[in-house]
Amino acid sequence: MWLLAQPVEIQFELFRHHFVALVIDGKHLLKEQVVTALGVTNTGDKIPLGFIQTTTENSIAVKGLLQNLIARNFQFPEGLLAILDGAKGLAKAIKETFGRYVVIQRCQWHKRGKVVSYLKKEDEAHYRGKLQRAYLEAEYHAAKNKLLEIRDELKKINRSAANSLEEGLEETLTIHRLGLIEELGKSLTTTNIIENLNSQLTKYVGRIKRWVNPEMQARWVATALVEVEQKMRRIINHKKLYLLHIALRSELKLEQEKVA
Repeated sequence: MWLLAQPVEIQFELFRHHFVALVIDGKHLLKEQVVTALGVTNTGDKIPLGFIQTTTENSIAVKGLLQNLIARNFQFPEGLLAILDGAKGLAKAIKETFGRYVVIQRCQWHKRGKVVSYLKKEDEAHYRGKLQRAYLEAEYHAAKNKLLEIRDELKKINRSAANSLEEGLEETLTIHRLGLIEELGKSLTTTNIIENLNSQLTKYVGRIKRWVNPEMQARWVATALVEVEQKMRRIINHKKLYLLHIALRSELKLEQEKVA
């Protein structure tokens, strides 16, 4: 496992932050899978926390990354929102590491893309739009009912697409259920904030045409993450993150507890 290649004193400064959200995503880079963890602080700052080089997004490897973050004093005093693309290995690692102190938000973009991938080309745009409109509903029950209606429609034309929509549907509506879709939905219902990081990472590392060894690869990824961090802006509507604090403590029943 490789973490950000920073001096010890900078790492300690980094982890004085209090985090409210954690985004984890894998990307094929340098002919292998690089899984990156991005933290969102209670002030809305986005901070790359670490990465691993692995063959797949398997739970054992990712769990090692998460445990290392905790060992480095990863602080989440109000509970944690984990935003994931739907990979089972990531979800398993998150649940086993953070237990009852985490709530998972499945990426709505990934869910939409997965569902329509089962459909005929002529049906993709229609159902992509219907799913998007359902997720844009501000109220939890309205959004869920529309999604269930779409599921029932899909059962008549493609059982695989219907099953895909139903699988993990509730976790795609976590921000809706917390009542924060209007305040924080643009930032915290998809993995978009880490997709942007991955895009910049690809551009940075793509400058190198010849790699000497895995250590060189890891150091370049670490350096790229540090460079990208300097250009990252706070999440949209970050001043409303105090509402996420309140919602998480209520959802996780942490009113009387200190979780980290």
